[in-house]
Amino acid sequence: MAEIRADWTSPSVVAATCLWLGRIPFAPGTWGAMAGVGVSLATGAAAAGLAGWASRPEAATAIEAAMLVAANLVGIPICSAAARRLGRGSDPGPIVIDEALSLPLGMLAVPFDGRSLPVLVAGWILHRVFDIAKPFPCRRLEHLPGGLGVMADDWAAAAWMAAAMLAWQAVGA
Repeated sequence: MAEIRADWTSPSVVAATCLWLGRIPFAPGTWGAMAGVGVSLATGAAAAGLAGWASRPEAATAIEAAMLVAANLVGIPICSAAARRLGRGSDPGPIVIDEALSLPLGMLAVPFDGRSLPVLVAGWILHRVFDIAKPFPCRRLEHLPGGLGVMADDWAAAAWMAAAMLAWQAVGA
């Protein structure tokens, strides 16, 4: 059987690899999660700006959540198309948009003005730990079809990360 040659210039591949960040040969998911820290800062700032513009600063978290949910839903078909273009199984390593978009979901547990460098680093580490360890239900979710499986296990890792961040806040850390 002929090997499928990866199409690195396909828009879905460029998006799913976060502008080819996923092509870094060592720990691409870690780099994708690092991009997620930037996404968290950008969406948080945009949501705070929009909420302030609307004179409703308390709405910032809801606005940020809506932006992130929309982005994550768009990530599903992007991952499906990119996986086909890369021809490397159901969750090719270079696809890192799942980390980049799921980490900010977990950071919703922390108000935007509380996302200091140590908090962002802690969130990044926790997300990587849970994404790699795949506690329940992460492992099961990665077996969902296509891009849904690519994204869903990272959503679960983000939920574990958020729970850990909330527990950390509850004890006053």
